[in-house]
Formats: sequence, structure tokens, C-alpha cells
Amino acid sequence: MANPLKPEKRTYAQDRFDILINKQRSGQASFDELTELDEIINRYPGILSKILEEMEAESRGFVDTEPEDTNDILAGKPMSLVERLKKLVGRLFCVLGTEIKSRCFSLGHIYQ
Repeated sequence: MANPLKPEKRTYAQDRFDILINKQRSGQASFDELTELDEIINRYPGILSKILEEMEAESRGFVDTEPEDTNDILAGKPMSLVERLKKLVGRLFCVLGTEIKSRCFSLGHIYQ
């Protein structure tokens, strides 16, 4: 009798993410494994947003007990070099803009 459920197709990144996040949560991850986990998280922006939402929920005292569904996020295509550069430049200008704005406001009393 054949099994009616089809086997779940997973990528290497999906399996590796699950392994590394479980090691990290149990406190057994090495520095290299944490670095690899960081690279996986940064490669897929959907995962980063999901983790940030989780952290925000934990800081409010609410912990969601549903299992993570990162398969859909990890199944997408990785960001190209051009997309990564655009994102980096956008972040750079955002950080520089807020730094300039904060310095202008702190020096505002001098010019008045």
C-alpha cells in the first residue's frame, strides 16, 4: 500500500537552518555555526522579519507556541549581488541620514 502523503521537499538551507536554530536555542552552537545561521538569516529577508517579530513578541511576554514555517521563505530564490548591494546602500543612507539628523537637532540650539 502506497503512502498517500508525498515526501516533503526541502533544500539544504532549510535543513541547515532548522539544525542551527535548534542548536542555538539549546545553547550548543559554536561560533562558526552561529555565523552560518546569521548568513542564512541575512540571505532570506523573510526569515529576518519572522525572527524580529518573534523577538518582539517575546519582549512583550507573549511566546507563540506554533512551529516555525520557514519552508516557504527558504524555498525562494537567494538575493543576487545587485540586490544585496542595493540593500546595503539603502541601509547605509538610512543610517547616515539618521546620524546627520540627530546631529543637526543636537546642534540646533547653537544656531537659534
